[in-house]
This record gives sequence, structure tokens and C-alpha cells, in this order.
Amino acid sequence: MDRDKILAAVDHTLLGQTATWAEIKEILDDSITYNAASACIPASYVKQAKEYVGDKLPICTVIGFPNGYSTTAVKVFETKDAIENGADEIDMVINIGLVKDKKYDLVKEEIEKIHEACNGKILKVIIETCLLTEEEKIKMCEVVTESGAEYIKTSTGFSTGGATFDDIALMKKYVGPNVKIKAAGGISSLDDAAKFMELGADRLGTSRIVKIVKSGKAINDNSY
Repeated sequence: MDRDKILAAVDHTLLGQTATWAEIKEILDDSITYNAASACIPASYVKQAKEYVGDKLPICTVIGFPNGYSTTAVKVFETKDAIENGADEIDMVINIGLVKDKKYDLVKEEIEKIHEACNGKILKVIIETCLLTEEEKIKMCEVVTESGAEYIKTSTGFSTGGATFDDIALMKKYVGPNVKIKAAGGISSLDDAAKFMELGADRLGTSRIVKIVKSGKAINDNSY
């Protein structure tokens, strides 16, 4: 798999609590330079970021992040605010406690309301795989498929673990044909990125891949 194909799947990410505008700007510049799929940044920077990049780059932000236990009303408000500020893609965190209680109808209802608030923009649903059993992961594949969301996503990167090859293979097996997969959390090499994509990931949430390429060989050198 060539390097450009990997980069085109990357949501170049900076979500640390101490992120400054100078750091966000560098993420945006590098995302444009290396033709990333999007830049995934905190909601407080979305408006400034969109004004800075215009139509050169999709802006992604996170909702209910990283714990997912905000009320649905709060998540919907966050989503509408982000879209109004210029967000092109929304990555939301599910209410994991509801999954543990097997209240899957409520989880689905929340996703549907947030998807409606996206007003046609892409919604990625973070299920935080490291906190779920295999049975819960399979059920969430079904719930996300039924909800109409565009993507299912493994992880926030802020919990006890990130994406695994097994989780991507499981998602590929159980999500519907209209749901894409985003692997996120701990993706730290081009080889791993390529394997995630070969297993079925359509997007990669990572802060490292663009930095690896930026510090290495020329972008038009597709070997690694």
C-alpha cells in the first residue's frame, strides 16, 4: 500500500487539553500539505480553523468527548454548534453506561438525534472498544448500522486502549455495507496503518502518521 493512499485516509489529530492555536495551525498546514482526509481538532478551534483553511481541508471535531456521558441534549447542542462554526465531520462518543445496561434502543436513539443535528455532515460513532466485551462490540456494530451514521470508530485515544487489528476485523464482519470504519488510538507506524486499512479501516485517527512522513522521505516516495 503506497504512502499517499495511507495519508489520504488519515484524520490528522490534535485533541490534547493543552493544544494552542499555533499547534492547531501546524496540524492544519500539515494536513493540507500531505493531503490528509481531515484535521480532527477541539470544538473550540473549529470556527477559527475553518476560516483559516476555507475549502482546502475538511474540519473534524469531537462531541461528548472523551467520556460520552453528557446528556443527549448537550451532545445535540454541541453538534449543532460545531456544524454552525464550520465543522465538516463529527466524531461522537456513545454513552457506554447505557451499553453496559443493554439499553441499546436509547443508544441508537441518541446516535440518530446527533446524526440529524449533523444536517448532512459525516457522523462517526466512537464506541470505545477497549471498554466493551466482544458481545457488546458486535451489538454496537448492529446499532450503528441501524442508526444511519456514516462511520463506526474504535476509540477516543483517551481510555485504556486504542485500535486493534482484531477489532477492525470484527467491525468489518458485523457492520452493514453502508457503514465505514475508523481505526483510532495508538496507530504509530506506516506498517500498522497499512494493515488496519487492509483489514477494512477506511479512516485512521492518528497524530503520528503525518509526523512520521514529514520527518522522513519525500512525499512522492511511496515506499516505506
